[in-house]
Amino acid sequence: MKIQLVAVGTKMPAWVETGYKEYTRRFPKDMPFELLEINAGKRGKNADIKRILEQEGVKTMQAIPKGNRIVTLEVTGKPWTTEQLAVELDKWKHDGRDVSLLIGGPEGLAPECIAASEQRWSLSPLTLPHPMVRVVVAEALYRAWSVTTNHPYHRE
Repeated sequence: MKIQLVAVGTKMPAWVETGYKEYTRRFPKDMPFELLEINAGKRGKNADIKRILEQEGVKTMQAIPKGNRIVTLEVTGKPWTTEQLAVELDKWKHDGRDVSLLIGGPEGLAPECIAASEQRWSLSPLTLPHPMVRVVVAEALYRAWSVTTNHPYHRE
């Protein structure tokens, strides 16, 4: 199973790149974790946010291979503990499909992306900066993987 993180936004701060890479390099070869960045629409004073969101949604959906399980990251999603995420990760592995995790831009995800999702995951009821979400997701999935394999990274 391959995990694809599809995120709106490019040109992240160095700390985001460093943190994200730290966790993704730890994933086993049979479960690669890759990042696909979608260019965010240009936002200005008179920007048509609805149109920008729609365009980001189209680009995001086009980037997802057919047949992938789509999981959106959004504040209204279901919060999972590490152990619950480990159970979900096991289900995803046994499902036999690759997984695409979607992170929206400043205004979130397009309705088209949310409608296409099979699951909605909330990292926190807090609004998190989108760059930080990349690092948190990578660490959370690595930790969940460590639970499923009895790796000593996660301690209870």
